[in-house]
Amino acid sequence: MNLSLPPDCPYYLISRATLAVTSHLKKGFADKGISPIKPAYLGVLLSLWEEDWLKANELGKRAGLEPSTMTGLLDRMEKDGLVKREPDPDDRRAHRICLTQAGADAQIPATKVVSDILEKVLFTISKTDIETTKNVLRTILLNCAKENAK
Repeated sequence: MNLSLPPDCPYYLISRATLAVTSHLKKGFADKGISPIKPAYLGVLLSLWEEDWLKANELGKRAGLEPSTMTGLLDRMEKDGLVKREPDPDDRRAHRICLTQAGADAQIPATKVVSDILEKVLFTISKTDIETTKNVLRTILLNCAKENAK
């Protein structure tokens, strides 16, 4: 693998694609009037839209985020009025995370923006290639998790 040229470096390609899609998502959220939604929030929001009132550690697992990342992200999401932390009635040491009304109300427009953007940026790619790409990316994530466990 030739890593000296950016177009041949997988890391460069993954990073550039991520930045490009993130830029489109930010613009899409702003255009729909839901600028408090940030692409970085999507893992948490998708998890809470599926099941609200999760313990912070469970939410982090579902969103694929480390506990240290979750704390700062939840701070920003709380400041943006999308979630709130509530003490867990069954465990004094834990908090449950729930959507605010604004967070709940953002589900339909935010998922529409994500769907529309992905449709636009993936439209020339076959379904087979998209599935292959998702499988490769999942494998990369698993390999990274194995490396972190060492």
